[in-house]
Amino acid sequence: MSVRRPNPPHPRHPGPRPLPLHLAVHAWTLLTSQAALPFWKNGLLPWKPSLAEAAAELGRSLDAAGPDGYERLGDALLTEALARHEDFLKGVQAYRRHPYRRTLPAPPALWAEGTTRLLDYRQPDRGGGPAVLVVPSLVNRAYVLDLRAGRSLMRDMAARGMAPFLVDWDAPGDAEKAFTLTDYVARLERAFDAVAAETGRRPALLGYCMGGMLALALAQRRAEAVSALVLLATPWDFHAGGRAAQGRLMGALAGPLGGIVDALGEVPVDVLQTLFAGLDPSLVVRKFSAFGRLPPRSARARDFVALEEWANDGVPLAGPVARECLLGWYGGNDPAQGRWRIAGRPVRPGEVASPALVVAPARDRIVPPQSVKPLAMEIPGARPMATAGGHVGMLLGQRAKTEVYEKIAKWLVLSAVQ
Repeated sequence: MSVRRPNPPHPRHPGPRPLPLHLAVHAWTLLTSQAALPFWKNGLLPWKPSLAEAAAELGRSLDAAGPDGYERLGDALLTEALARHEDFLKGVQAYRRHPYRRTLPAPPALWAEGTTRLLDYRQPDRGGGPAVLVVPSLVNRAYVLDLRAGRSLMRDMAARGMAPFLVDWDAPGDAEKAFTLTDYVARLERAFDAVAAETGRRPALLGYCMGGMLALALAQRRAEAVSALVLLATPWDFHAGGRAAQGRLMGALAGPLGGIVDALGEVPVDVLQTLFAGLDPSLVVRKFSAFGRLPPRSARARDFVALEEWANDGVPLAGPVARECLLGWYGGNDPAQGRWRIAGRPVRPGEVASPALVVAPARDRIVPPQSVKPLAMEIPGARPMATAGGHVGMLLGQRAKTEVYEKIAKWLVLSAVQ
């Protein structure tokens, strides 16, 4: 009689995605340090000017150590490489087995169309303040704006008496795989109308990252209906901050990305994650190695897992939208060049008529401040607001409540009474 073996336990949290890529890049980075040693020994390894003197001093020390000095250094490099890779693996395992689970109750849906829902965060008898339609990115789950208790922009606005509604795009279905950005803005417009009809008020728009681009386009199209516009870490000049090279890279990737879109009708999550990883290839290793040294039950460990669970829970990008965004925005810098169009009409920040608040995080690696600032300059009368956080830390950091949530809420309330 055969004995059926139990299936191994599945990790609680998938990721970091794509894990094979991160493992391979880290191993390659570590091993090339040892591979470069013979070139250095023979004087063939170039050094940055800032490191040349330190390298020369180390070389003199190795020469003085005798004939086996470089061999001993090679052994030390290998030992250190293995230790660092082990730290990374321990961090990944600790993350994947961590007991954290997101348990916030889901709010009711006011409206739905296709795979999109409009989540109603109003609190009973406390929704008399400004109505706010919140628009997240298309490539990440909407719950980054409602991550957990104490780290939720949506619930904070509701607690302050506002009427906040969150667009939950979800993953593209069969219909959405054929969507262009024009189709998504049209759907957003219908969600906007649902909020206006439900509340009897002119809603404000709050857009985050890519969602800010969609909110901007809608604010231009419905200039008289939008009461106020808040843009959080919203890019505009995609080649600012020394990123013109990414345009050339996207041009080189146009063929492979186009082949993926033609075959699948979308760009899968792991492909998108690979592109984001290219902004800082060692970031994941640094984060998870540090996480492995945290006490598992600490608040910092819980916060890390909550954020990474969201970051690894992405959604694919519809094929036509991928062409517009990856090739048009990142590749051609179409928005800043006046070439981005919705329903044939160029999207122009200068045509936004509502009061606007433009928030630029100072430590944002995904959307550098230089990419955001042109919006504050082009939208008439827009108020710029700098914050010390990063792209996500701005919303979920320890000081997000006082430095971001509270300031946005006060600005929205003041805009509503003007």
